[in-house]
Amino acid sequence: MTTDLFDAGAMYDDDYLHFFAGGPARVTHGPGVPTDHGGVSGTDRVWRLLDLEPGMSVLDVGCGHGSMARALAARGCRVTGLDFSPVFLDRARSDAAEQGLDVDFVAGDMRALPGEWSGRFDRVVNWSTAFGYFDDDVNRTVLAGMARVLAPGGRLAMDLDNLTRFLASWTPSRVTVAREDGDMLVDRHRLDALTGRFEVERTVIRDGRVRRLTFLKRLFGFPELRDWLVAAGFGAVAGYGEDGEPLTADHQRMIVTAHARTGK
Repeated sequence: MTTDLFDAGAMYDDDYLHFFAGGPARVTHGPGVPTDHGGVSGTDRVWRLLDLEPGMSVLDVGCGHGSMARALAARGCRVTGLDFSPVFLDRARSDAAEQGLDVDFVAGDMRALPGEWSGRFDRVVNWSTAFGYFDDDVNRTVLAGMARVLAPGGRLAMDLDNLTRFLASWTPSRVTVAREDGDMLVDRHRLDALTGRFEVERTVIRDGRVRRLTFLKRLFGFPELRDWLVAAGFGAVAGYGEDGEPLTADHQRMIVTAHARTGK
């Protein structure tokens, strides 16, 4: 039995949507901040790096409120979005219906992808730092699950913080989001060098109410994640920045692509 490292349900709730999928806000990129999870440029990058085509079956693991899933469905892919948060899935289904898009949003846990999904998908997407929230053994299990549900020759794309740039811009605290209505998120940070985990104490100020929560995520450099992906069953692994060019220390984001081995 595994023990969750923090209360994810307390983080990915209506407050999260209020700040990150609501009205005008000033957003400072940082831990737990969604980064271009489905904007035109993000969709274009995924489309190109995964060599996507209309009609392909795509699984968005940790789909959140469905931005990337809906963007890919709008381009003709057959998309399944998986997330554990009922709040996010309700928003995802509502937005898809409003846009007239057919997306299969499924409640589930990325640590235990359904057995009947084995070999089902042409592509898997894991976007906007939706990986690294468990202990290392479980994080490896998540990668193995992604490899299992890909058809032979399928491909994976993951969007994460670029560790080199992330550490260079690290600060002990910051106002992560400030909305025009005065609501804000304030984060205090701690880096555990022994575990590679970035721990955050978040203060949520909304409608005059204040609440605090903690969360953490595992930070990865490209060589480490590449080796984990190979151990999980993937073949060729490559790293890119947010512009789709080969990864450098100056990129804000690290996009990792991996090919499923053929004949598995």
